[in-house]
Amino acid sequence: MTGRIEDYAMIGDLRSAALVSRTGSIDWLCLPRFDSGACFAALLGTPDNGRWSITPTEKATITRRYRGDTLILETRYKTKSGEAMLTDFMPVADHHSALVRLVTGLKGRVEFETDLAIRFDYGITVPWVEREDEETIRAVAGPHALALRTPAAIEGRDMRTSGKFCVAEGETVPFTLTYWQSHLPMPFPIGVEAALEETEKFWRGWSGKALLDKRTQKPVMRSLITLKALSYRPTGGIVAAPTTSLPEQPGGQRNWDYRYCWLRDATFVLLAFLNAGYTEEADAWQNWLVRAIAGSPDQFQTMYGVGGERRLDEWQIPWLTGFENSGPVRIGNAAALQLQIDIYGELADAFTQASRGGLPPVPRRTEIRDVFLGHLAEIWAQPDEGIWEIRGPKRHFVHSKVMAWVAFDRAWHAAKERGDKRATKRWKVLADRVRREVLKRGIDKKRRCFVQCYENTEMDASLLMLPIVGFLPPRDARIKNTVREIEKRLMHKGLLRRYETSSGVDGLPDGEGAFLACSFWLVDNFALAGQRRKALALFNKLTKLANDVGLMSEEYDPVAKRMLGNFPQAFSHVALVNSAFNLAGTRGKRKPIVVRHAA
Repeated sequence: MTGRIEDYAMIGDLRSAALVSRTGSIDWLCLPRFDSGACFAALLGTPDNGRWSITPTEKATITRRYRGDTLILETRYKTKSGEAMLTDFMPVADHHSALVRLVTGLKGRVEFETDLAIRFDYGITVPWVEREDEETIRAVAGPHALALRTPAAIEGRDMRTSGKFCVAEGETVPFTLTYWQSHLPMPFPIGVEAALEETEKFWRGWSGKALLDKRTQKPVMRSLITLKALSYRPTGGIVAAPTTSLPEQPGGQRNWDYRYCWLRDATFVLLAFLNAGYTEEADAWQNWLVRAIAGSPDQFQTMYGVGGERRLDEWQIPWLTGFENSGPVRIGNAAALQLQIDIYGELADAFTQASRGGLPPVPRRTEIRDVFLGHLAEIWAQPDEGIWEIRGPKRHFVHSKVMAWVAFDRAWHAAKERGDKRATKRWKVLADRVRREVLKRGIDKKRRCFVQCYENTEMDASLLMLPIVGFLPPRDARIKNTVREIEKRLMHKGLLRRYETSSGVDGLPDGEGAFLACSFWLVDNFALAGQRRKALALFNKLTKLANDVGLMSEEYDPVAKRMLGNFPQAFSHVALVNSAFNLAGTRGKRKPIVVRHAA
């Protein structure tokens, strides 16, 4: 049986990532990429769907941590007979992905049992398993191959590779599991000590470059490491999460595949990396964006594969029961083809913030912006599926319209800077037109606050973005009223839900947890409105929701006190980073970076 979502930690190699449970079981791993088929899928099924467990045979007290500011996981087991540590990591290299697991005796003598079940294609394909030599067992199925190397006495057969071994004080038993394409020669063995040293050197070198405020350094650094770990090194793309179908409500249908790169994350990620001093990562991300959207603007998608792939066809896996029986398990994401007008604003703002941040201009940036703005000019007045990717009828979402305004607003400022009077006039006229419409149709006249959609009364946490993107000042009465109504209608035990799911706006059954990124946006609103004490209190409350190794999922259930949704979630971690910089700004050390004005 798998644990709760917060029981997991992540290791990765900037191409893929594995989830390791508190007890020492790797229950999720896709190879060779984040969005490849899983070879360990027990997270969404049973151990028979693939997992790799290394755990003491005796009852143990368990503690764990990351080794400093790295992605090397250390799990300590204390039993009656002794103490031992399991060190898990994935070497960051330019060749084959691999898992390295080191079991080290710390005191006395501890007996362990390992159980390895490899199941390619999301837990259904059983490979051939055969012994290559005394220390090597090979598993092959179709194009996929994995080699397990260890001096431990274990047995390999088609269904399982398992065995028991002991470690005494000062002893280390290594295990490596290396992936390669089966038609190629088997990779050479990994030198585990050198791999550990190089991996630690890489992560310490990377984290050592961060420019952080000491008061929030620990949660911000872990969030930045998590964002880096979710990046696909060959292209610069960043996935929303390494998992699919972890439920937003246990037993419900809100289960989506997040192993892709969302255009919506563009500005958030750029600001996080730029303000932390990681210009190389920010530049790689903006270049990925430009490559991904290359082509006709009417074919823009909300998300792409890590290499910029566009075919993300959604289908359901019938043989996996889902996390805690929360089906269906979905692969691919049909929301990729939805009309989400806000992504045009995010793209325009990403270009603006990249320029302000001193990043090198990407090829044809002005031409690209003019082309997609021309298309936006034709479609901005249409209803869309919005930021939350509803699967019900399209609506005139206020957030979508405001982000269309952002696109035109940033465009006329950019045109003015380069002295293009014609473009300045065109985009300013459109920006003013969108603004007037939103102020006329997007406000509840009785409460004098913004609402989720034109001519309705529901609230939506995405409205918290209005002062952040500069649509209105944070202390404008309409913004203050909106924040108050959001707290009144969407707050549950101190945390915000995205919107009122009981309204049926999304075409799905009612119910989900609090959305962590939205709660961080409330932190930003408090800070920008001068309510620093409230902002800091909420920020501290949110950071305490991270698990014991500092990771956050998409949502949180404040009643059951557990994480929900895909994990770890880039949107939650990037919101944490930007809120931390915003709080630092309100102390006078720097201008609040989340106020994304064009000028």
